This record gives sequence, C-alpha cells and structure tokens, in this order.
Amino acid sequence: MIDLRSDTVTKPTEAMRKAMAQAEVGDDVYGDDPTINELERYAAELLGKEAALFTPSGTFGNQLALFTWCAPGTEVILGEECHIIQHEAGAASVIAGVQTRPIPASDGVLPAAKIRERLRRRDLHAPATSLVCLENAHSLGRAVPITAMAEMRAAAQDIPVHLDGARIFNAAVALGVAPRDIAAQADSVMFCLSKGLCAPVGSMLAGPAEFIRTARLKRKIMGGGMRQAGILAAAGILALTEQTKSLAEDHIRAQRLARNLADLPGISVKPEETEINMVFFTFPPARNPETAARIVKIFADWGILINSPDENGLFRFVTHFWIKDGEIQTVSEAAAEAFTV
Repeated sequence: MIDLRSDTVTKPTEAMRKAMAQAEVGDDVYGDDPTINELERYAAELLGKEAALFTPSGTFGNQLALFTWCAPGTEVILGEECHIIQHEAGAASVIAGVQTRPIPASDGVLPAAKIRERLRRRDLHAPATSLVCLENAHSLGRAVPITAMAEMRAAAQDIPVHLDGARIFNAAVALGVAPRDIAAQADSVMFCLSKGLCAPVGSMLAGPAEFIRTARLKRKIMGGGMRQAGILAAAGILALTEQTKSLAEDHIRAQRLARNLADLPGISVKPEETEINMVFFTFPPARNPETAARIVKIFADWGILINSPDENGLFRFVTHFWIKDGEIQTVSEAAAEAFTV
C-alpha cells in the first residue's frame, strides 16, 4: 500500500533493524543505557541545547515540557491551530493542570502584539502566564521564518518559550537553516524521531540541563521511565544521522504532487504553500460524506491509503521516505479518477 495518511507511518529501514538488534543496552532509569545516553547527547548537540531526554512520543514530550515549566493553575499561551491544542486530547489540563489561552495563527505566527496583550501576572482573578508555546514546522504545513520566531520570543519577555518542533528538521530544510538556528528561538524543544525519519518510536525533549533534570523526574511520574530503551535509541540515532538527509526529496515530491493536483478541476491547492512534506488541498464536493467516502474508496482500490477530508472538504496528503517518484505518479493518476464529480 501507498500510505499518504501521515509521515508517522514510516517503517524502520534495514539499517535501523540491524542497529536495533545489535544495540548495547542497560537500564535507562538508572542512567546506564549507553545507546540512550548517546542519543540524548547527540540530540542536545544537534539543537545547541545543554541536555536532552528520550520520551515515548511527541505528545508525551510536549506535555512533559508543560509539566516541567508550569505550576498548576497557571496559563499557557499558544496558537489556536497548534498540535498541543488540536491533537493532544486536552492533556495540558490533566497532566500539568494548566489553562491554555490560544491565539489564532493558521500560519504558525502568533502576532507579537497578541502575545504581549495576553501576558498576565497572578491576581485575585487571573492566572499567571507560565509558558508560551510555538510550533515549527507548523501543523498546517508551514515553515515559520526565524525572524518571526525571534519576534514571538521577544514578545514573551521573561516567560519561558517551548517549541513543538515535531518536524523541526523539515522546517530547517524548508528555511535553509540549521536545526539549532530554529531551536535557539526557544528555551526547550521537542522533536519527533518517528515523523518521516523512520524510527519506530520516540521523541526528544531538549533544553537547559536543570530543566532536563527536572523533566527526567517528571517523566518517571508520567510512567515514561523505560528500561532497555537503547533498542529504540539505536533507531533514533540513525534517524538523526541518516534519515534527515532525505527530507528535501520528500519536500520536492510533495511539491510535485501539489502541482499535479492543482491541474485537476475543482481542486484548490497552492503549490507555493507546500513548504514541507504536507499537501493540503480542498475539494468542495467532498463536504458531502458520501462523496468523501467514494473518494477514499477509489484511492484504496488503487492501493493508496488516505485520510477522509474534514467537514470543509480539506484533504492532507503526506509524503515520506517510502514515497518515491513512482508512488507520486500512481497517486496523481488515482487522483484524476477520484476527484471527478
């Protein structure tokens, strides 16, 4: 099957499977798993941070950051469309016990003035702002410019800034900068090893050494203390040293697919806005559930897995390491059939 549902569907490469089988391991809770230790050291170095910590998932990493930075009953400022708001099951209120205060930011840029006007100090009626969260690459497929990130960080003033950098390497490729240049605009950063990088499990949380020491304790509280996790870390190391090299090809194929879709009548897509490996496009007839189901079935008949559109007929196709030129051609041919009213 050609799987366009997400870049989380990437399976480990053969090199990863061999490295996992041969990984030197220890008990990570005791801090003596050498492969985990190397992954954490390398991840911190790559992002220009003092330390890093392996977590089971991106949601876990983001929520661990909130749990570590924020006191219960405080408030977090973030984008209305970001992953923490839209796709983490309301965890901020459950785990960190914080209130979220979102700002509309469909391109991932929170206007500096909007951040400043939402900063609050605790009084009889208001919670104190404890954290500002940014996202790059943004969940809607945009790479946020460094200059915009710098403005957002400055607007946060003395409040810590956390970056959901699940796809930070995609953003770095799209912007033509080093990942550490993006990470420098935040105090802590989470990034995924399993989104487009083929690692089977895991994300990293990086930041100041004292922050990571506290996060390690709180990871244990959340049930994230793992034992011989070096088996997973071995794949994570290859994700960072090898798989990041092919992200530019994923972007090129996404842009090619966007251009092919733009040629089909009834589809609205802006190829110039396909900045990373995600193609977002609308097909208004798919607002009808029966039409949407028919489209999904036609793709399935072609051996292609896609997600159903949202209520506005918005689709998301995601390229990744296992989507090559031949797959893009097949998807384009299937689309010509599926998006015929």
